Amino acid sequence: MNYSASLDPSAEPYRDRKRYAWIFSLLVPCTVLIGPGLMITTGDARALWIPVTFFYLVMPLMDWILGEDLSNPPESAVPALDADMYYRWITFLLVPILWAAFIFSSWFVAHHVLPAHGMLAMVLITGTVGGFCINLGHELGHKNTPLERWLAKVILAPTAYGHFSVEHNRGHHRDVATPIDPASSRMGESIYGFVRREMPGALRRAWTLEADRLRRNGIAVWSLNNEILQPALLTLILWTMLTAWLGPGILPFLIIASFWSNFQLTLANYVEHYGLLRAQHAPGKYETCQPHHSWNSNHIFSNWALFHLQRHSDHHAHPLRRYQALRHFDRLPRLPSGYFGMFTLTYFPPLWRHVMDERLLAVVGRDASKINLDPGKRADLVRRYRLHDSGATVVGDTH
Repeated sequence: MNYSASLDPSAEPYRDRKRYAWIFSLLVPCTVLIGPGLMITTGDARALWIPVTFFYLVMPLMDWILGEDLSNPPESAVPALDADMYYRWITFLLVPILWAAFIFSSWFVAHHVLPAHGMLAMVLITGTVGGFCINLGHELGHKNTPLERWLAKVILAPTAYGHFSVEHNRGHHRDVATPIDPASSRMGESIYGFVRREMPGALRRAWTLEADRLRRNGIAVWSLNNEILQPALLTLILWTMLTAWLGPGILPFLIIASFWSNFQLTLANYVEHYGLLRAQHAPGKYETCQPHHSWNSNHIFSNWALFHLQRHSDHHAHPLRRYQALRHFDRLPRLPSGYFGMFTLTYFPPLWRHVMDERLLAVVGRDASKINLDPGKRADLVRRYRLHDSGATVVGDTH
């Protein structure tokens, strides 16, 4: 489709080269079927590790082989590109696919005797499916149509993370890359320290934001108007039905797999803003979020699987822009790999620091006042990396 010509006959024609590739993104969550299908056929539980290998090894390797895509749609084409329902229908179709994958995983675990390593593989597989649920909820929840906002709640329900839309849209986007944001990681903070701050902090902030909204409008907090309780009710219905169908023994699996699903969001949050800091002009008053306040990645394969989530800089600068229109910018903080490769690095904090700390320091010119530093490690980091302090920003909240 020639988007530019549809708006301005004199504009340079633009055709989205990735247009039909997005259809195949519907197949990524279906990899959950491969391991269980082979186990049913062969009786070998080791087959369950094939999807795990795909996500943790094959996808980073494909990012390395295919490299980066730095192309952008021209601004003249963006309005028509955003309005094209083809791209929306792909996200709509993914909602039932992800629900089916989550339910199938639960059924498989309940009806097959698995060794310990097989159960671990199913937790990782199902957790990855749940991670795709949150990624899709992220894309849909940012949009301004009632259907997409409701679908965001529906897709966040399987893993009991329905507060995400409230927390992310009204909290994280407001506070991103500041010390007060529980969803922005700090230099010197490991993923294991970050998760203890991010998960409870995000839930508290979501509830506070939603309760304040309801009170301002004279609505009871504990009501069906509560946008956190709405998806929570869907979770309760789904889990109750699965328990009634598959037996109470499925509950521990649902809880553990859902935690791993939600941890995928924690991993993404950790990677997306590590150490980056918006300037604070006065207490509680920060500069407007700019593209350079997010780590960006243009790696082709993982961007295709994640609906351009990794073009995170443009997303924070223009949160309503749809995935097919998100852009690359030159001279931004850039990750050396796509998210799937970076996630693996986070599990090994010394390796993460080796890869990322010098990249961060190169971005900020070794200026401690421009880094979101772990307050408990600030003095050590300043000494170890020989940082200077230009005083360009006021030190923020340290809790």
